[in-house]
Amino acid sequence: MTQTVVTNGIGIGSALAIVIPWDRNKSILYALLHGILGWFYVIYYVIVREK
Repeated sequence: MTQTVVTNGIGIGSALAIVIPWDRNKSILYALLHGILGWFYVIYYVIVREK
């Protein structure tokens, strides 16, 4: 018995990582870069954000 799982699309970490820099900088380049980095950027943002 074999099981194949295929997933398409982006995860919530990547979606958040795209939205956050777009909201802050309005930069497509930053949004794409952070979208690739995904959860790493989300965690970084939570640690260093201004309150």
